[in-house]
Amino acid sequence: MYPSRFRYEAPRSLGEAFALLAEHGDEAKVLAGGQSLIPLVKLRFAAPAMLVDINGIPELAYHREDADGSLRIGALCRHADLERSPLLPGNHPTMAAAAPLVADPIVRTRGTLVGSLCHADPQGDWASVMLALNGEIIAQGPNGRRTIPAVDFVVGPFQNALHPGEIAVEARVPAARGTVSGSYLKLERRVGDFATAGVAVAIESVGGQVIRAGIGLTGVGAGNIKAVEAEQSLVGYTLDPDVIARAAELAAGAARPKTDHRGSAEYKRHVVATFVRRALSGYRAPVAA
Repeated sequence: MYPSRFRYEAPRSLGEAFALLAEHGDEAKVLAGGQSLIPLVKLRFAAPAMLVDINGIPELAYHREDADGSLRIGALCRHADLERSPLLPGNHPTMAAAAPLVADPIVRTRGTLVGSLCHADPQGDWASVMLALNGEIIAQGPNGRRTIPAVDFVVGPFQNALHPGEIAVEARVPAARGTVSGSYLKLERRVGDFATAGVAVAIESVGGQVIRAGIGLTGVGAGNIKAVEAEQSLVGYTLDPDVIARAAELAAGAARPKTDHRGSAEYKRHVVATFVRRALSGYRAPVAA
């Protein structure tokens, strides 16, 4: 199927991009990686009057750590950039585990983390990771910048909290305190498929005791789910089998899956519990000197 007719613009600066968005309002859509938007346009599920291609704005293509250890990811940072990044394995293990599991190699070459967050697909992997890490999205528009917590960024299936005329220019992961550990586990029928169920786990500890825990769930509800009770059950404890089992049970209880061709609701809850146990059991507290 051919897409509807649209106007194409490729601004060379954010100022140009904001001017185009202001001129055309909701009729304009921002194009970054295009791995979500282009299929929708080709199938005529979306029919924007204008595509504003931001790939010509080089200052958005980055990912870097600040001096305090926080991680900043620009709007044009590709999944593949994160998959190959030397910054992630040591200080950001949850992101390092998720990056190779996003879609397939072709999509990872062009698709972007920020674009995935903006698409707000309930089965998107990065949204669960950002929930687990207490991440933030930086939106910029004609009136300046504002910071949106990941937990508030998705307002519904395929709906985000951006205001008209704004562009999500960056995602930010705050610096961890203490020792970090984490993982992202995903059950898929084949490479590149959406998750039957996925779990992002992020742990920060001091002296073997958990001081912050994050758990995000993928594909088991109308949106990505932050398993708050499961997170809270870990704080202040060491990760012994009883504590892990309790968190796994609470995370499964937070899931809201539906029975479909990928499996029954009961099966998906079981996968969530299993993945939480695996992720937490893989963590080893440092041995005191």
